[in-house]
Amino acid sequence: MAERAPRVPVPGPGPSAGTGPGRPRRASLRSRITAAAVLAVALTLGVFTLVFALVQQAVLADGPRRSASADVDRAVSALAIGSTPDVAVAGEAEGALVVVTDSSGRVLAAGGEDDLVESASSLAAAGSGDRVTLDGDRFVVERDDVGVETTPTPTPSAEPTPTPTASSRSGDDDDDDAAEDADDAAVDTTPTPEATPEPAETVTTEYGVVAARSLDEASAASSASLVTLGVAIPVALLVLGVTTWLVVGRALRPVESMRREVDAVTAQSLSRRLPDPGGSDEIARLARTLNGMLDRLDSSATAQRRFVGDASHELKTPLATIRQHAEVALLHPGSIDGAALADTVLGEEARLTALVQGLLVLARADEGALGVTRRPVDLDDLVVAETARLRGVARPDGRGSLAVDATAVGPARVDGDEGLLGQVVHNLVANAARHADTRVAVALDERDGRAVLTVDDDGAGVAEADRERVFERFVRLDEARARDSGGSGLGLAIVREIVRVHGGSVSITTSPLGGARFVVDLPAGPV
Repeated sequence: MAERAPRVPVPGPGPSAGTGPGRPRRASLRSRITAAAVLAVALTLGVFTLVFALVQQAVLADGPRRSASADVDRAVSALAIGSTPDVAVAGEAEGALVVVTDSSGRVLAAGGEDDLVESASSLAAAGSGDRVTLDGDRFVVERDDVGVETTPTPTPSAEPTPTPTASSRSGDDDDDDAAEDADDAAVDTTPTPEATPEPAETVTTEYGVVAARSLDEASAASSASLVTLGVAIPVALLVLGVTTWLVVGRALRPVESMRREVDAVTAQSLSRRLPDPGGSDEIARLARTLNGMLDRLDSSATAQRRFVGDASHELKTPLATIRQHAEVALLHPGSIDGAALADTVLGEEARLTALVQGLLVLARADEGALGVTRRPVDLDDLVVAETARLRGVARPDGRGSLAVDATAVGPARVDGDEGLLGQVVHNLVANAARHADTRVAVALDERDGRAVLTVDDDGAGVAEADRERVFERFVRLDEARARDSGGSGLGLAIVREIVRVHGGSVSITTSPLGGARFVVDLPAGPV
């Protein structure tokens, strides 16, 4: 029977138009591939743009932050060496603001761009890393709270200055000049004590130094980049979509051509084949695979038609014989006796039954439902029984009985179906007896885990070119041979199918007797 080709699931509309595996696909493969490619690239570029914007903002904001930190360090250094807050923040820089506050947050001094000085109070409470808005622009803030130690200038203590002491004057007026000289010489020479300064007390003043730098340039650069990406990404997606659409369309064009060719193949035109584009890409491999499938379908259909024709012919012949004898018996009752009619009908019925049983075995083998019941089988018992049945049986051609040699049959056990294996032995021995001249030899041996059955005959043999063809169904090499001696052409086909399902093989070689040797190799079963 012809081998059934497996069905290939084809996506199509299900019982409903809802979601799930049965939902119909309305868009073409070309559209779905294009949409998937554009969507995947759009998501990738979207994520890239988001990450790029965040990283760019962080990088661009790092410059103003460093400048603000430098402004804070410069002001702190000036305060540390005793400069006043006004001196510490002196200087004007575009897009910059430096503020010094006291510990309570009151602004002591502010410097930087003139337009921003008025907003100094807005920075009093700002901390490092804050983003503030001054005069409508965004600024990044850096802050440092420091304590500056100052020592006041010491003031000397007021000590009384010692005055010279005059010596005692004599009461005599005559001695005025001498006394005057004595007064000059009598000045007290005791050293005047120096003024002692009071100890100085260190004073710590708490300052808050806050600096802000504009983020206008960073924001402008970031906005320009985002605008550029906002224009470039849609253009890139458009180019990608058009390119994918064209490329996929070009790639699928041979597939559509193949689809039309395959759609035109019918049971009457199985000989049609797809043009091979050449190469080794997917399209070329698909074309070769489809051609191989068409070859198998063509061979299967041809074999099926031949099988049906041969089976019809084989079934028609015994039926025609039975009908012919029955008509003769009805029209000319005296020309044929009942025993001869019964013998003819029974013979044709036996032939018809064997043919139907053979067809049934082959049909089940094709369906994979041969029904093998596996159990240990002594194959030597089957061989001995079949050779014993053949001895003494007269040949159909009237040439007497055959010499059957079964001395080389040894013990062998296989795991399989006893009925099917018995049919294998029967078909092989019957085929050898049909084609042998005088002798048939059967051998059985078990070695290396294999059971090997050999059937030899001394007939005409099988040409090497026909050693595979004889296992096809309804094949008889000698078409001129009568049907009684030629058989139906199913025996060897049945042998091959049964041996195959048992995991073995069958082959033909030249026999030492001069005819054909059939060798059956089966895996040995448990002892």
